[in-house]
Amino acid sequence: MGLSSNPKNPTHQPSISRHGGLRTMPFIMGNRGIAENEVFERMASIGVLPNMILYLMREYNMEAANGANLLFIWSALTNGLAIYGAFLSDAYFGRFRVIALGSFSSLIGIILLWSTTTIPGMKPPPCEQFQDDCNPATPSQLAVLFSSFGLISIGAGCIRPCSMASGANQLDKETPDSERIFERFFNWYYASTAMSVVIALTTMVYIQDHLGWNFGFGILAILMFFSAFMFLFGSTLYVKVKPSSSLFTGFVQVPLVAFKNRHLNPPPADSNEYYHHSDDKKLAPTNKLRSFYYVPRWLNRACMIRGPATELSSDGTAPNLWSICSVEQVESLKTLLRVIPIWSTGIMILVTVGQSSFSTLQATTMDRYLTPNFEILAASFTVATVVVLMIWIPIYDVVLIPFLARYSGQP
Repeated sequence: MGLSSNPKNPTHQPSISRHGGLRTMPFIMGNRGIAENEVFERMASIGVLPNMILYLMREYNMEAANGANLLFIWSALTNGLAIYGAFLSDAYFGRFRVIALGSFSSLIGIILLWSTTTIPGMKPPPCEQFQDDCNPATPSQLAVLFSSFGLISIGAGCIRPCSMASGANQLDKETPDSERIFERFFNWYYASTAMSVVIALTTMVYIQDHLGWNFGFGILAILMFFSAFMFLFGSTLYVKVKPSSSLFTGFVQVPLVAFKNRHLNPPPADSNEYYHHSDDKKLAPTNKLRSFYYVPRWLNRACMIRGPATELSSDGTAPNLWSICSVEQVESLKTLLRVIPIWSTGIMILVTVGQSSFSTLQATTMDRYLTPNFEILAASFTVATVVVLMIWIPIYDVVLIPFLARYSGQP
């Protein structure tokens, strides 16, 4: 996220001598684990989520269905707020400030959650299992719990969409070995993310089960603090991309402007009647979008110049982007449309993955002993998904893809 409509804006050029580079990666990567998706953030949020259904049932006297619904809504909110975090980063505050805000929000949220385990009166009195007259949590106790969930979600929504892009901004794109450096960065990024999930689902869950909730949540708060401190400690080394315009704004502008121009016929592709920036690589929009042939032709109307005297200023720029869009904005929306079919294939699997509370509850009723002295933790069952994924990816990349390429004749 965070791309400007003018890709060669000077504010987007990394400084090679004093800022950026691989030396900033420990600070960036360290921050990613705190909200749920990146190293410490994943340890904190993912470390909280699998066991949280047990915490709600045992400490807040919630029914299993109510607790599972609450956690499902919390997970959905956490994922949805990433859209708003990306928008704030691109259009208003920049990635550094949004990540810093997310780190602070996640830290406060986890400290607040930890306080429910240590401060008397923050949760209902203990209740024996299968007892019918348990005291439910009071509104004030639920307010504290929900506030902690909300702050953690805000932190995740700020960190997730910005962390990877912020790390990529630190790398110099003009060096001869830039492709190898970017490949190295993304490999380590995803490797560290996967390892943080494994640690969260094993070590963090073990601590919560055997050493208590207060100790387990306290460790997560310490990791959160360490992540925020490391990120801010390296702030003087970062390339800080200034906010300009958001891709999301362009995604709204393009169809609206195209609808305004729906009665106009698009000029030929080699025409100079399309609005573009002087440093744009594409001077005219494309017409092909695989099976959706008429969709891109209709969107091309958004960058048509109807009247240069009224739509463009003296320097050739468009002062009102709600009246005319650039070729780059139109092509960015087409790129999004191309990946929607691929994105949609993950909907059903994510629906099942989001039901982690039920797998934890089911596992609590099972005999989980592999040996007389080794028992798999109920909340650690989902780690099998991550392990299988880590095994499947190299098989897919090294074995399956070359085989299918030879069989189909397509690279």
